Formats: sequence, structure tokens, C-alpha cells
Amino acid sequence: MSLNPIRPWRNIDRRKSRQIHVGKVPVGGDAPISVQTMTNTITTDIPATIKQVLAAAEAGADIVRVSAPDEASARALKEICAESPVPIVADIHFHYKRAIEAAESGAACLRINPGNIGDETRVREVIKAAKDHGCSIRIGVNAGSLEKHLLEKYGEPCPDAMVESGLEHIKILEDNDFHEYKISVKASDVFLAAAAYQQLSEATDAPIHLGITEAGGLVSGTIKSAIGLGNLLWMGIGDTIRVSLSADPVEEVKVGYEILKSLGLRHRGVNIISCPSCARQGFDVIKTVETLEKRLEHVKTPMSLSIIGCVVNGPGEALMTDVGFTGGGAGSGMVYLAGKQSHKMSNDQMVDHIVEQVELKAAEIEAAASKDAAE
Repeated sequence: MSLNPIRPWRNIDRRKSRQIHVGKVPVGGDAPISVQTMTNTITTDIPATIKQVLAAAEAGADIVRVSAPDEASARALKEICAESPVPIVADIHFHYKRAIEAAESGAACLRINPGNIGDETRVREVIKAAKDHGCSIRIGVNAGSLEKHLLEKYGEPCPDAMVESGLEHIKILEDNDFHEYKISVKASDVFLAAAAYQQLSEATDAPIHLGITEAGGLVSGTIKSAIGLGNLLWMGIGDTIRVSLSADPVEEVKVGYEILKSLGLRHRGVNIISCPSCARQGFDVIKTVETLEKRLEHVKTPMSLSIIGCVVNGPGEALMTDVGFTGGGAGSGMVYLAGKQSHKMSNDQMVDHIVEQVELKAAEIEAAASKDAAE
């Protein structure tokens, strides 16, 4: 069994929400927090969009959102949805008819922005399409596109205005006997988004989709998202997340999982614990970790690996990981298995050997899980 001890001081009590479904993916309730991303191809370039959807799914995306800015894009979703192994969310702005067309094309969920989708009559048309085709809906409030009457009332985007926008549209959905919805209140400002989400979490039991919108590039956006989403998740808020980066969607998925893994909320693949390296290192830690990250991408089983340059912290970290390697001297180091010293290994053979040990441990964990399931 993988070494992943539970400590009382590490527990996160998730907010109680009701559960909906996006296609076959449960969102909210006791379902795992799902990881989403969004394609950045031209939707009508169907092969390119499908390729990106498949890459995101392979990286672990549970749900993928695709923009439908025009009728051709909405109609293209039919072929994209048919080829996708995960549910597709149609991203709708400005024209309610795109939502209707996307529902007809097989989208599992319709993302509508209250600030630009139109009046209540148009929203009702979207609700009807969702009911007719078995879609869920995400109410996607954004600080940058709030309704005019709310900006006039509050003077600027603020948590009160964002939550009021969301609740107004919740009322429209529920007045039309539609309950398969989730909601988000995104902003590019971490403080604004966090405050809005906290307020929203107390105002509704709907599943909440978390995101810091337009977070930035790979490095800056990762940091901003980790701070914003991490703090909300730590408070138990959030049922599904999307990390918005100006980068490959696969990177969004990776960062999303890393945020969840860091909080013990979800595990996928190998969690590498490594030191930053210093003059004490017995091997090139940075190069080794970079190589192992690439070599171990195929391992999906949740497990842990420690790569530490010297004996100051290496043995202690290895006690808590499934596989470990600690640098020693004279061109070799110590391999740890299941938290215990196992055998020495030369530095020049270490990478191949660690990959082998990780694969063996992954197979062992999977076999144990299959046995437990059978019993």
C-alpha cells in the first residue's frame, strides 16, 4: 500500500454541496474535486481541437471546455464531442443561440456568462435546450463582465456584485425547475476572487467551480492560481477547478493536480519530493529530477518518490515515501523502498533503477487495489 499517512491536522473539511453531473463526471457532494482545462485552438479546426482534447484527457483532465463563438464552432462540437473521452463544456458568450446549438451538438454542459448572455427570456431558451439534451449548466460570473445594473448599483466589480449576479441567475434556473447547475465567480484579482467565493459558498449549496481568471503565463499564473485556489481549497471550498494559464492546456491540468496533491485532496501519478540542491549534493539533483519527471509521466498510480542530494534530510524524507534515493559519496547513494534502507546504487545507473523501482511499486499498489476491490 502507498505510504500516504493521514494526520488529523492535515484534514480538510469540504463544504457540503449537492451533486450534479457533467456527462458521466459527478461534481459536488462527495465526488473527487475534478480538474478542468480549456482548448485554445480554433474550434472549427476540428482535428487540432480533438488532438488537444485528447492530450488534456491523457494528462488527467476530467472535463474539457471548448469555446463556441459562432454557429460553425457550435456545430463543430458534434464531431469533437463524439471523439472526446471526457465530457465537453461549451463556452458560450453573447449569443444564446450558440448554447442551443451546442446542446444539440452533444455538449455535456453549457457555460453561460450572466453579464453577456442576454435577458431572462434568452436564458429560458438555454434552460429548455439543456433540459431537452441532458446538459448541465455552469453560471460563469466574471468580474470583468458584470451586468450594467450591478455596476451602477455597486460602482465597481466587488464580491457583493459578483455574488448577486450569480444568485439572480440561480433564481432564474430554479424558477424554471432546473437544478443541474454549478457556479463560479472568477476574477483576475486574487483577493476579489477569494472574497467572492467565500461569500458565494455561504449563499448556495450549488457545486462551485474555482478559477482565478486570466492568471497569466506558466510561472506567474501558476503562482497566482496556487495562492488563490489553494487557500479556497484549504477552506474546503471548491468542487471542480480550472487553472487559467497562457500556456498549453496540458500544463493547466498538471498544475491543477499539483495544487490538489499539495493539499492531499487528490492524487495522480508520482509526487516527487526533492531538495533544491547545494554544495553537499552527491549527484546532480536538478538534472536528475528533470529527467525523472519526464521518464515517469506514464505512471498514473498515486505514489511518492524522494530525491534528496545528501544525508541531512534524505533518510528522513525517504521514511515517508514509497521509493527514495539519497546521495552519499564516492559516486553512489542509498535506495529506500517503503521507507526503509534497501541497497546502494551508483549514480550513473540511478535514474534507470529508480524508474524500474517506481514501476514495480506502481504495479504492486494497483494489484493490491484490485484485490481490495474484488473482496
